[in-house]
Amino acid sequence: MLSNPQETIKVIQENNFTFHKKYGQNFLIDSHVIDKIIAAAEIDKDTKVLEIGPGIGTLTQYLAEAAKEVVAVEIDDKLIPILDKTLAEYDNVRIIHGDILKQDIASIFGDDSFKNSFKIVANLPYYITTPIIMSLLESNVPAESITVMIQKEVAERMKATPGSKDYGALSLAVQYYAEPYLAANVPPNCFMPRPNVGSAVIRLKRLAVPSVEVKDDKQMFKLIRGAFNQRRKTLANAVSNFEGLSYSRQDVEEALTKLGLDPRVRGEALSLEQFAALSDALSDD
Repeated sequence: MLSNPQETIKVIQENNFTFHKKYGQNFLIDSHVIDKIIAAAEIDKDTKVLEIGPGIGTLTQYLAEAAKEVVAVEIDDKLIPILDKTLAEYDNVRIIHGDILKQDIASIFGDDSFKNSFKIVANLPYYITTPIIMSLLESNVPAESITVMIQKEVAERMKATPGSKDYGALSLAVQYYAEPYLAANVPPNCFMPRPNVGSAVIRLKRLAVPSVEVKDDKQMFKLIRGAFNQRRKTLANAVSNFEGLSYSRQDVEEALTKLGLDPRVRGEALSLEQFAALSDALSDD
């Protein structure tokens, strides 16, 4: 299996493969971590899996043995012939060359089978983690869950709660759509080449409906971005100075007071429910 570092080195050398920084390529070389990913994603023989960024196919091999069907989307054209070799023995794997952000995900499993849910698994390039995850969450594809290897710092932000240093706009955006579960911390020596940061496996279990009711979710998230744009300022000051929002400081302070909140509160103190209530209150004015 490719989780053996010697096998990974052999494949890289035989194919004269060169790592591309622009794709943020770090290949997993630890079978215990792979087992944790598959356990966290709750993969079984009835599961269809969409894998993003299979690399040379290390995680893909394990997914193919555990799941019913695996579709792997890889952006680097140099890896496609390598994947054809490393995954040749698996008849339940299909490789697509492309950018996941430009894929019509609804067509990947076919119109009929796509009506049934699937799970997303990925070892994501750290530089584009947030855009990929938010695109998947916002696009309403019927994925039961998204289990990903990402930078540890980003994983901690996704599951952060009000008042903590990691809590921010990303925490609120993720928790609006999904329930985050931090499955494992992963040190740099589990990859080739080693990244400069610690990593983590996080599972985002998709909620059947968003976690809060709000009249206009786009407006709420604009309010949230405004609140955290100048984190050290009060929420009212930060929002009133945020381009794209037309609320005055007085508007925000009055709305906060109506909700029984301190008008001098900072954004980091508000829960998602309170941001939804504030957004609704401001839209009523």
